[in-house]
Amino acid sequence: MSAALPTSSREWHLVARPHGWPKAEDFALREAPVTAPGEGRVLVRNLYFSVDPYMRGRMNDVKSYTPPFKLDHPMEGGAVGEVIASNAEGLAVGDHVLHGQGWREYADVPAEHAVKVDASLAPLSAYLGVLGMTGLTAYAGLFEVASFKEGDVVFVSGAAGAVGSQVGQMAKLKGASRVIGSAGSDEKVKLLVEEYGFDAAFNYKNGPVAEQLREAAPDGIDVYFDNVGGEHLEAAISSLNLHGRVTVCGMIAQYNATEPTPGPRNLALVIGKRLRIQGMLVGDHAALQPQFVQDVAGWLASGELKYRETFVEGIENGFDAFTGLLRGENTGKMIVSLA
Repeated sequence: MSAALPTSSREWHLVARPHGWPKAEDFALREAPVTAPGEGRVLVRNLYFSVDPYMRGRMNDVKSYTPPFKLDHPMEGGAVGEVIASNAEGLAVGDHVLHGQGWREYADVPAEHAVKVDASLAPLSAYLGVLGMTGLTAYAGLFEVASFKEGDVVFVSGAAGAVGSQVGQMAKLKGASRVIGSAGSDEKVKLLVEEYGFDAAFNYKNGPVAEQLREAAPDGIDVYFDNVGGEHLEAAISSLNLHGRVTVCGMIAQYNATEPTPGPRNLALVIGKRLRIQGMLVGDHAALQPQFVQDVAGWLASGELKYRETFVEGIENGFDAFTGLLRGENTGKMIVSLA
């Protein structure tokens, strides 16, 4: 056990359920006491924590695939940190671990919920993104859910984000005939083509998505990886070829809507085209983890797979990092750095 443990930790609490866009007064940065870890637990000094779009859903008190955040409790999410006190076998002071108690400076974690990570394989922050949940989401969503096969034409929305940028590159690495991405700024469009190797990309703010997609994919698309929903999903349904597949990963376009959002008006096309539209949650694909880490670590080492991270410094900026993510201010994975 370490002698000089911190006495307090700052942590972000949800204090009110946001209606529409989250507001600063819905959250509070509070101090909590820190104590030595009990039997089978470790105390972790968080170095990085993740903010992700799915967290917006957990702020609502609705029945969903995962329980809502509790009011006046610290929020949760992926984090990587250093063990500073251990009362558990197999984890020692100085080890780096990935766990689910983000949004705070220090975390008291059950050892079975902490996964040791190797800082020599990749930077620690990568375990929150390209080598973590977002990377596995891209990998499982493309290869397992969308049944990707060589020669497919793939369209990705939110393509400059943490998941989308990986989907497009993985599709290219596995032999897609054409990869198209949409993003929300001209800078991101340039990044998709010049750095990530997309064949075509467009700024969805520059005109109707359906028109820009038809121009980018004149022969239609076979796979649509949906991070956005709304107008993008409708456009994709129009452009999908016979037996096209859609992985519905996220619908960030409507996460902060206060009124019901209209569904695609062309859903009848699903029948004649025999389309498959399937939702996905990364937790269903844990069996792919070993293969995913092997493939992605190899692609990272060879330089074939590139990734970007956007860092926001300091726990006091956690709320701003989250709302910035919802506005698309990040390129690649949005991470709060406490290091």
